[in-house]
Amino acid sequence: MRKLLAIVIAAGMLLALSVIFAAAEAPKGGTTAPAKASETSENKGNGTTQPASGGQVYYLNFKPEQAMQWEELAKVYTTRTGVPVTVMTAASDTYEDTLRSEMEKAQMPTLFQVNGPVGLRTWRDYCLDLSGTALVEQLKSDEFALRENGQVLGVAYAIETYGLIYRKDLLETYCALPGAVITAPEDIRDFATLKAVAEDIQRRRDEVGVLGAFTSAGMDSSSDWRFKTHLANLPIYYEYKAGDVNVSDAVQGTYLDGYRAVWDLYIHNATCAPTLIGGKTNEDALAEFALGEAVFYQNGTWAYEGLIEAGLEDEQLGMLPIYIGAPGEENQGLCTGSENYWCVNRKASEADISATIAFLEWCITSDEGRDALAHKMGFVTPFRTFGEEYTADNPLQKAAADYLELGKTPVSWSFTTIPSETWKNNVGAALLEYAQGTGDWEAVRTAFVDGWAKEYQAANER
Repeated sequence: MRKLLAIVIAAGMLLALSVIFAAAEAPKGGTTAPAKASETSENKGNGTTQPASGGQVYYLNFKPEQAMQWEELAKVYTTRTGVPVTVMTAASDTYEDTLRSEMEKAQMPTLFQVNGPVGLRTWRDYCLDLSGTALVEQLKSDEFALRENGQVLGVAYAIETYGLIYRKDLLETYCALPGAVITAPEDIRDFATLKAVAEDIQRRRDEVGVLGAFTSAGMDSSSDWRFKTHLANLPIYYEYKAGDVNVSDAVQGTYLDGYRAVWDLYIHNATCAPTLIGGKTNEDALAEFALGEAVFYQNGTWAYEGLIEAGLEDEQLGMLPIYIGAPGEENQGLCTGSENYWCVNRKASEADISATIAFLEWCITSDEGRDALAHKMGFVTPFRTFGEEYTADNPLQKAAADYLELGKTPVSWSFTTIPSETWKNNVGAALLEYAQGTGDWEAVRTAFVDGWAKEYQAANER
């Protein structure tokens, strides 16, 4: 993973964010026997696939942030080619369940995504070998392909970054106060400083003009992934780093004290009491941040459009690393990686497979496709076809690039190796009970450590 990130650095952080969907009907068309890409597409000299006559595309995607943009791009492609493209939205935190349901239908998706090796393990039987397509040929590195037994079964299409988004204007107001812990955001380089700043802002919230240092840590399904997955990444990452591994059948919980420390910081220095977070949503957190009620908001580059739509401006936004008190974290950058891998359904009809590959190749080579992915959706992509003119430009992406330029080491997305959704849900439930005072931290540790071994074993027995 660190090698992958180094390649992203060298490429210059092309485009940002994630992707996604729009509610629509599933397309018509049956399924036939599995086929390889080489059997259903004709690769021309320019790497563009010619769709088979009568084919269509049904795209089930993962995130709702770019639903409208994907719908619009699908319409453009249909107007250009006559090939029907349907984009369907899965509700937040329901993608796996939705995909499982859709795959049981006669009109199953022709295009879907997995989050990495763990997701591939579940859906490998549906994944077409994409070798020989422009999707693979245009990748900047093999590190962006999910390979198994010599086949390319998935291709990453969006490189993302997350951390602590902060309100520059509010943090500057705090820094100007007499006795402030720091004089500039750049002074926050470790957990100790972050804690001192957050607790001081909480004590002086009337002077700063906020309700809390952090937005509410909502634990409903629209928000809990920020903590049971993205925040949980930090102790996993540091344990992997110490053991020089990229995946493991068991974790020891070596850095769970840091996980607890940052969770305590979030819930005790926020816009609401810890006992209320069970009813808070990600929309609540975004609104609190946009209204200037909080200084810090844990989220990622994919949140940029929503923040702008909520009324914020570029100059108000910055992003800091999430610190947990780990050794050497002063050299840590933001959390950067991908859990967005396109997969083409090998069980779709030959015509639909051809149409789907052609659509994807058009997305990464045409002016309309590249403009939509880079500028309208804000993706950082791993394809060579995206030059400087197709590079996303927003303050959250700039923050990621700035940390790279400073020589900070990005935090890998180790959470893509989490053994199951059940593990995440059990950790999330334990976090909530701990925050509400109805459970203790030992329950979190048990869900984290014992739950990992149990879920890993169960996943590998299937």
